[in-house]
Amino acid sequence: MQSAYRIYPVLALALLAGASIWLERLTRAPAADVAPTQSSAPDFIANQTRITGYGKDGTQRYVLLSDQLTHLPQSGVTQLDRPRLEILSGSRRMEITANAGEVSAEGERVDFHGEVKAEREANPGQDMMRFASEKLTVWPEDHRAESTAPVKLTQGLTTAEALGLRADNLFGTLDLIGQARVNIPRRQGKNQ
Repeated sequence: MQSAYRIYPVLALALLAGASIWLERLTRAPAADVAPTQSSAPDFIANQTRITGYGKDGTQRYVLLSDQLTHLPQSGVTQLDRPRLEILSGSRRMEITANAGEVSAEGERVDFHGEVKAEREANPGQDMMRFASEKLTVWPEDHRAESTAPVKLTQGLTTAEALGLRADNLFGTLDLIGQARVNIPRRQGKNQ
């Protein structure tokens, strides 16, 4: 019988430990099953930025300048304030400016918006080409551009307006989209 008395303290301690565990689980706050929220805050901001892209042969292809660059890690997008893109194609240069822009997460596309303007240097004997719109998407590596907003092109006295455009070789060849109006003035020749 004496050995039974020795078990009582062990049983009392086991009962007390079990009751403590039960009480702790009863009073514990429910575990939050909510996944941690990702912040929409930028992970870095840079002022007066310059990004240079090079071709496989080592020649400079483009330069992207911005007053302020803001990278958003959640989407991977990089926002640009007052972007300026200079694209070099052979001996000619094109410059595109806008109020704002975004570089895609993969870095292959730049979306310009807000007073988008572009100027392409002229070939010898031609006038400079100018472009104006509210939106323009550019693929600098592919030398392609596209706009789904109304556009206006000017080269000398020739003007063209359309609801959008697709361009290859950055305005070397282009398709005007929807209700295009083109005004080509007569050539002033010697026999008039």
